[in-house]
Amino acid sequence: MLKLLDIFLTLVHVAIIGFNLFAWIWPKLRRAHLITVAATGASWFLLGIWFGMGYCPVTDWQWQVKEKLGERNLPNSFVKYMADKLTGRDFDPSFIDGITVGAFAAAVILAIYFNFFHRRAQKSRRMQP
Repeated sequence: MLKLLDIFLTLVHVAIIGFNLFAWIWPKLRRAHLITVAATGASWFLLGIWFGMGYCPVTDWQWQVKEKLGERNLPNSFVKYMADKLTGRDFDPSFIDGITVGAFAAAVILAIYFNFFHRRAQKSRRMQP
């Protein structure tokens, strides 16, 4: 049962990361994208005040499961964990964190642009004769 929960939490992680990185592409998903990016930012930076910057409750739950499954020395980051697992390398956590923060910053910029500025520009173009 724990192994299934671990797989489920991995799929949740991948889905959240993928949605945060790419959902801005589809106009019908842009509002939901803004919400998930805001929720991710709130987790990392607001909950991070109490639990450490970059805190993710999904990672916290998954690490609890992995520890019960016998895994030890888990990194702070799910992204580092997956990068190491998929490549067989041991990446520098700062390198992975830099890529993660950069990609997240791009997602935030795109969410703000498409939810607030792009719409206005489209509306004003439609109103012009």
